[in-house]
Amino acid sequence: MHRPMSAPEQTELSVRAVAEKLDIPTATLRSWNRRYGIGPRQDRPGRHRLYSERDIAVLTRMVELIRAGSTPAAAAEAVRGPVLSFGDEATLLAAAFALDSSTACALLENHLREYGVVDTWDRLCRPVFAGIVGRQLDGEGCVDVEHLLSWCVVTALHRAVAPVAIDESAPIVLACTSGETHSLPLEVLRAALAERGMGARMLGPDVPSIALSDTLNRLPAPATVLLWSQQEATALTSAVRICADAGARVHVGGPGWDGLLLPESALRVATLVEALAQLGAREDQPARV
Repeated sequence: MHRPMSAPEQTELSVRAVAEKLDIPTATLRSWNRRYGIGPRQDRPGRHRLYSERDIAVLTRMVELIRAGSTPAAAAEAVRGPVLSFGDEATLLAAAFALDSSTACALLENHLREYGVVDTWDRLCRPVFAGIVGRQLDGEGCVDVEHLLSWCVVTALHRAVAPVAIDESAPIVLACTSGETHSLPLEVLRAALAERGMGARMLGPDVPSIALSDTLNRLPAPATVLLWSQQEATALTSAVRICADAGARVHVGGPGWDGLLLPESALRVATLVEALAQLGAREDQPARV
């Protein structure tokens, strides 16, 4: 697993640096952030507002439009792309069934920036996926729609919530068990953790148990691990034991673990909010099950 990207690879600039780069007052940047939502999200207590490369690209285009004669409000609307109201399932479903990945990504990204990862996942994405699955059960062929939307969700998460530095004294590892390819829930969890300033190593889908062991042995401190299994066939208790033997705090998520007897050291998580709470718990404050 690669180490976290260094600062030069993760360009994030202060409001002053961006103002100097674009040759506009810092007060203007703050005003645009407050009025139009252009720039870093404002609901991250205790963290400085840092502008990502994408934020800067959007602002650069907005400045170009204004200097060409557009009003700030019109320029903001143009660079934001399509806007999605909170939990607007119908609009996102329409984009997905049209296989319009560009619009779907823009809708999801704007919803993430406006409402955050947890609400976007629980109040928008999950209901939309449930609607697609319901139509599949009614005989409609829409597996392609489900796959396209999954890709759009991951793309939007990567754009809206960049990885953050990992606390090497308390590393977090996210991995699907061997044979499990449904990694979308882990992508969501990674972004939700990052939104709270917590970095995690994402191993992704279909992680062989030996690779999981290698990762844990490379880390400088005992890790907190979440293993995801969508189906019982991939709910491998051997992976749980490997983590426990490496001194890791082991959490399991996904319906694959339902009904299985697990080692006492394994903690079940049922929801995204529960996973955030458990993975954020300190070693001297064990998570509740």
